[in-house]
Amino acid sequence: MPRRTPTRIAAAAAGILLAASLAACDRSGPAPVREGGGGPAFTVVAAENFWGSIAAQLAGGRASVHSVITDPGTDPHSYSPSSADARAIAGANLVIVNGSGYDEWASRMLDASPSPERSVIDVGSALKLSAGSNPHRWYYPADVIAVVRRIAGAYARLDPADASFFTARRARFETASLARYDRLRAQIAERYAGVSVGYSESIFQGLGESLHLRLLTPPSFARSIAEGTDVSAADKRAVDEQAARREIRVWVFNRQNVTPDVERVNALAAEHGIPVVPVTETLDPAGDTFQQWQSDQLQALLAALAGAPGR
Repeated sequence: MPRRTPTRIAAAAAGILLAASLAACDRSGPAPVREGGGGPAFTVVAAENFWGSIAAQLAGGRASVHSVITDPGTDPHSYSPSSADARAIAGANLVIVNGSGYDEWASRMLDASPSPERSVIDVGSALKLSAGSNPHRWYYPADVIAVVRRIAGAYARLDPADASFFTARRARFETASLARYDRLRAQIAERYAGVSVGYSESIFQGLGESLHLRLLTPPSFARSIAEGTDVSAADKRAVDEQAARREIRVWVFNRQNVTPDVERVNALAAEHGIPVVPVTETLDPAGDTFQQWQSDQLQALLAALAGAPGR
């Protein structure tokens, strides 16, 4: 999936070449055995912290989990990996990448250090996404559960003695940890189904659809913003008119990808009294858990819908 920061491609390529050379001499081995039941039994590396947060919670101390991208200001698409990233991925027993063209740098690093001893969860492949599918699956609630179960299953295979522990961690995460997230989604779907909402890019599509909101923005506009391609004049006109005529009740934008087109619509929405709700691609603040981050964004969306004009 092409992305919006072409000036960083050369840096990314250089980082990948460095990663490959380092990774070649640092291959992962079999999962270490935990002596006396103490300490982590295996190591996990997630390319991004939205999956890494979930992985860490499911591990419950039985695995060492490290996320490569944790800074909310980092663009996961064009990230330039470091030598430390190369060593971490090469030495991991399990690596989790988003796939679907979202983090190609991570897939290249895996190719640079092949190991039959290492397990890999490629989310796009695990979900059997077709080419061109929206890669932002952590914003698709049903897919989040599917990935949770895939990770727990991988843990049980890496550490069979603790399989029941990982099953219990998975059940707790799906019920207790995601309780507020599920409750807020249900509230929005019940109260605001069919309400017209605009969104700056495809990151919000899956969540918006699951909430039964009416996503009025042309999909081609959202796709262009997400992929860093030129927005057509027709799409610019359509989105601007939706804001100017207050055809949308709320405008949702990705704060980690604010292009001039997005800035213009943000200003138009504010000018016409339309609540503007920011979302992000990665955890923000970085210290939040997946569910804290997502729930806080849902809470902000709920408040915006409640105060939207015409409600």
